[in-house]
Amino acid sequence: MVTYLDLTNDASPLLQEAEKYRRLVDRLLYLEFTKPDITYVVQQLSHYCDADWGSCKATRKSITGYCIFYGSSLISWKTKKQVIVSRSSTEAEYRAMASTVCEVQWLSYLIKDLDIPLSLPISMVCDNQVAIHITSNPVFHEHTKHLDIDCHIVRNQYRAGFIAPFHVSTKLQLADLLTKALVAP
Repeated sequence: MVTYLDLTNDASPLLQEAEKYRRLVDRLLYLEFTKPDITYVVQQLSHYCDADWGSCKATRKSITGYCIFYGSSLISWKTKKQVIVSRSSTEAEYRAMASTVCEVQWLSYLIKDLDIPLSLPISMVCDNQVAIHITSNPVFHEHTKHLDIDCHIVRNQYRAGFIAPFHVSTKLQLADLLTKALVAP
């Protein structure tokens, strides 16, 4: 994928066969289940054909992406535009952490129901050190008031010993596959 491509609403005339385009995107969404590396591209295409075209630069909404592994097996992944505009990269990362914690919690219930062993705490990799600091620091920060619910979700699971967030370099962050267009090796 071209990493510098900038899709805009006024780049070309409207398609005469919009239904055909939607069917193509639906097929790509289906393929996404077996090829998670196309998730970002499909997300860009599907949002572009959506009526509100949420991923245009004018909205500045961030994209959450996560990969959840059980051992070395990828068992869940997701990419989704956040519904709220984040004021900083830390805020966007923290919202992504909260979404991931909720998914991990749900998966842990499923794994428990299947009588599969699950060792705690579950490692949560993040490439934003400030977001990790907010998780482990029990002091309520003036700058995180608007993140109150997300803070409680993540901090409660951290204090309960359910998750253990740690920093990883952006170069090693696997979830970037779901949030950015990456250059082929």
